[in-house]
This record gives sequence, C-alpha cells and structure tokens, in this order.
Amino acid sequence: MNERDKSSNTPARREAIDINDFVYGATGSRIRRLTMPDGMHWFPAVDVCSRLGYGNSRKALLDHVPENQRDFLETVTGGYGLSVPAGREWRRDLQLIDLKGLIRLVNGCTKVSCGPFKEWVTEVILTVQREGSYTFPEARTESADQAAPAAVAEPGAPVSYALPEQVADAIVRLEERNVRLDEEFAAVQRESLALRRESLATQREALAAHQATARAMERIAEQLDAVLTERSDGSGGSGGPGGTDRQAPAPAPVTQPPRPTAEAVLADWKTRMSVTEDVWAVAVTIAPALAEDGELRQPLESIASRTGLSVHRVNECLRFMRKHACIDARGGAPDGSPVYVLRTAPH
Repeated sequence: MNERDKSSNTPARREAIDINDFVYGATGSRIRRLTMPDGMHWFPAVDVCSRLGYGNSRKALLDHVPENQRDFLETVTGGYGLSVPAGREWRRDLQLIDLKGLIRLVNGCTKVSCGPFKEWVTEVILTVQREGSYTFPEARTESADQAAPAAVAEPGAPVSYALPEQVADAIVRLEERNVRLDEEFAAVQRESLALRRESLATQREALAAHQATARAMERIAEQLDAVLTERSDGSGGSGGPGGTDRQAPAPAPVTQPPRPTAEAVLADWKTRMSVTEDVWAVAVTIAPALAEDGELRQPLESIASRTGLSVHRVNECLRFMRKHACIDARGGAPDGSPVYVLRTAPH
C-alpha cells in the first residue's frame, strides 16, 4: 500500500532532520510543501524542476520519477479528505511529487549545489553496505565545564540529531550566498534610484533653461519688430540750400482696400504654412479680430483659455505664424499684451 493511502489517523513519525533543512540542503532552494496529517510531504513538481534547472518538467518526471511517487494535487488532498489549498498557484491539476521523487530528481541533476547532498547520500549507502546500518550522530550540547560528563537523557525523551556535515555545510554556504546576493541587489537598487533622481534633476534644469531661452528669444523678436516698425513709419525734413527747409509735398490720398473676411484670412494662411491642430486652433481664434480690427490686442492667457492650449504653446504658434508671413508683431499694448497685425502679402 502506498504511503498516501494510509489512514489520516496514523501518527506522524518524528523526523531526524527538519524537512525544510533537508530539502534546502538537497536542492539549494526553499520550495513550497504540503504535509499531510500522517507526515507525508508533497512538493510541486514544477517548483522542484525549476530550482534544479530542468528545462522540461514533464520530461524530467517521466525520466526520473515513477508514477507511484507523483500525483495530482486534487487526488493527493482528496485521499486525506482535505480540500485544495486556496490560491491561484494551487491548481487542482498541479503535479506533485513526494520526497522520494524529489530525491530522484536531485540525483539526476547536474547542478553544483546538489553535490554535497549527493556526497552525503553516497556516504550513507557505503556505511550501510559496510556496517549494515546508518545512524545519525546525536547533537551534543557542551556545558561550561567541558570536563563534566554529559547528562543522561531520561527514557522516552526526544533525541536531537545532528545535521549531516555535508548538508549543514551546504546550507550555510547557500544562506551566505543568498545574503550576499540580497546585499548586492540592494546596492544596485540604491545606485539605480540615485541615477534616476540625478537624471530627473538634469531634465528639470534643461527644461527650465529651454523655457528661459524661448522667452528671451521672443522678447528679442518683439523688440526687433518694434524697431523696424518705427523706422518704416518715421518721417523727417531735409535741409535745403541756404539753410531753409523745403516743404514736403502732401501725399496723395490712398484708397484703403476693403478688409478681408476671417474666412479669406484663414484660406490665405493655409497656403502659407503647414497647419497643425494647435496652430489651426490659434489661427481660428485670432482671425476674426484681425479681419475686423486689423490688429490683435489680446493677452496670451486669453487665447490659451479659448484654445485649451498652454500659454507657452500659444506663444510658439504665434511665432510659427509670424515666421510664415501670416502676422507681424507691433510692440505691446498699454496693458502689456502683445500687438499683432495682419500681413497681407509675404515679405
């Protein structure tokens, strides 16, 4: 009869080696485990195969583990009248192996970490062949007076066994390696976090410098436009012979052409520039004022609120329209708002 078929009332025997230490010493990893009421241990086959480096767990089970040492989770728990553990990782069709199956997979593994366990198993077999049995050494606790004899245990008292030297050494080395890897991982995480903070600070500084440069260039462009406008609009007399000034002839009256409609302005702008969504939103907003009044005197914030764009983006769109000969800057209004006029023909 298989051990899984034993009655759940069967008392579990005391183990000479803690099962967690035993499995850790055998596989080099902490592996999920189900322990039945009679002390039978079961392990997810996929976990064991993954820790031992088997690429194909199904093939590994077929090659190394007999059918009577593996079963499905629902079958194993049902044999003891237990329900399947909660959690998505405990599927009903999850393949389990018992401790014998785990040892078989370890024996078939080529990982270096399994070497100490295999060496100990070899020692056990040789000892049994030579002496007929293998006995674990009892753990001894030395008192302060090392010369004093050890106390004799009372009959029936539980006996503590010493962990096999090969397995104990393997566990110590694996724990030290894990601690070292955790420390190295923490150091890498701290360094990565510091680099990310430094990168964010550099990006913020670059963005601030770019914004400051854009504002400065805009002010320079507006000042140049204002100077050019003053030069083109200014007039003065010229001294004639004898120091007398000539009277400039009165200019002939100029007939002002009719103002274009907003639709005509927008149609003309489309022929001068490649219109993107945000530029077109600004164009549609300012075209009626330019067509009706001949100039635009609106704060950038007002245009931004009507278009849903940022003030900086509105400013960039206006610069784009100036670059493509759609509008000209004419200084600023008394309230500080920029003044733009319609450019009727490209320069």
